Amino acid sequence: MKNIAITKEMQTAMTPSSVLSDLLEGNKRFTSGNAQQLDNAALIKQTVGGQNPKAVVLSCIDSRVPVETVFDQAIGDVFVSRVAGNFENVDILGSLEYSCKVAGSKLVFVLGHESCGAVKAACDGVELGNITAMLDNIIPAVKLSSEEVEGELNSTNKDFVAKTVENNVRLTINRIREKSSILNEMEKNGEIKIVGGVYNLHTGEVEML
Repeated sequence: MKNIAITKEMQTAMTPSSVLSDLLEGNKRFTSGNAQQLDNAALIKQTVGGQNPKAVVLSCIDSRVPVETVFDQAIGDVFVSRVAGNFENVDILGSLEYSCKVAGSKLVFVLGHESCGAVKAACDGVELGNITAMLDNIIPAVKLSSEEVEGELNSTNKDFVAKTVENNVRLTINRIREKSSILNEMEKNGEIKIVGGVYNLHTGEVEML
């Protein structure tokens, strides 16, 4: 049973690689139906005075991808930053920097997912209120995919959507490194890893890119 929250000492002893392995092992528990039992009352009590999450996950808002659940994590284990299409902006970059530089997290995980509605909307050039400006962040991935996939270049083409989901994760990781000197330096120094993957809605598996 998970009944001990991460302490600063425990977090310090972790490595970026060990944290990544921990999340992927958690995903295996999730998909196999062997999720850990949680003593939430104990975890709540232990984290009142502070938190020492091992990782920060940048994910989509999609209700079918509850981050802590699919990685089998508990209270105090991970920071989660969510926006439709799991892209970075200045506010999210600041959140990622806080997670790692200030709070000590060892991993930045950009998590896309199969059949992402925001990606589909970007593929279709949807224009609607503030959604239009939001989707502009995904357009670079759409353009890249249009050079790599044959067939209709819209959301009816499942290969086009899937490739755009992957490219969006990869480009987001690249921009995080480009736009955040703090995270870039931490990664170069081996203090953190910046990685990405895609969640499969059919199987519940997170596939690394």
